[in-house]
Amino acid sequence: MGDAWLNPPDLVERAPEVVPGFPDGIVPVNRKAAAILKRRTFTNLYNERPAWLDNAHRELDAAVAAAYGWPADISEDDALALLLDLNRERAAAGAAIPIS
Repeated sequence: MGDAWLNPPDLVERAPEVVPGFPDGIVPVNRKAAAILKRRTFTNLYNERPAWLDNAHRELDAAVAAAYGWPADISEDDALALLLDLNRERAAAGAAIPIS
């Protein structure tokens, strides 16, 4: 979905790469398209926060919470506090292991 936002088919065309193994080139279809594409950055996409990106963000947050065994609705502050505790535990455990 991100590639379609950054390089919409109506604004770009793909030029086959002549070197095997390299991706096709992506070029604007005209000068107007080039100007529009300059404003289509990941930062602007994130700031616009379209529904599909917001949904993907929520799904990723829930998957990460599940991976750590946390509730899906954990607050950002609570998640950061738990991650800090986990990092401190791992750092303490690692400090006890001698490096040869």
